[in-house]
Amino acid sequence: MNKYMKIAKDTATKGMKNLEGGPFGAVIVDKTGNIIAKGNNKVIKEKDPTAHAEIVAIRKACKKLDTNDLSNYILYTSCEPCPMCLAAIIWANIKQIYFACDRKDAKEIGFRDDDIYECIKKNKNNLISLKQIDRDECFKIMKEYSDNNGIIY
Repeated sequence: MNKYMKIAKDTATKGMKNLEGGPFGAVIVDKTGNIIAKGNNKVIKEKDPTAHAEIVAIRKACKKLDTNDLSNYILYTSCEPCPMCLAAIIWANIKQIYFACDRKDAKEIGFRDDDIYECIKKNKNNLISLKQIDRDECFKIMKEYSDNNGIIY
């Protein structure tokens, strides 16, 4: 077994046994193999639906490295990232991901990752109601941000 994937698996197992969340773990390493951060699913412990293993690891790595850019790092995760985690990985600029189980495996044990991927893929939204309102008023702050190069006075 790949040594980093084993760490991701062991991190998932420990978190699950501590009743912190589901059976998911992640590890972020640098190009030379140094471990930067580990994370396990903490949804139950933190009462936070965004506390997935990958996001926990990304938050720890960014804090440790004092950056929001993880473009020179590699992510190992015990399961294919859900759409939320995949978006976070992309926002963090991580370019290389290794995963063990896939979204079908997650679905088999009761997680909805595959359903969310299908919803996005088909642009068929039967999970939530999504309607745009008050765009013009709210766009003003976005325009102000852009006009001031991200500096709001």
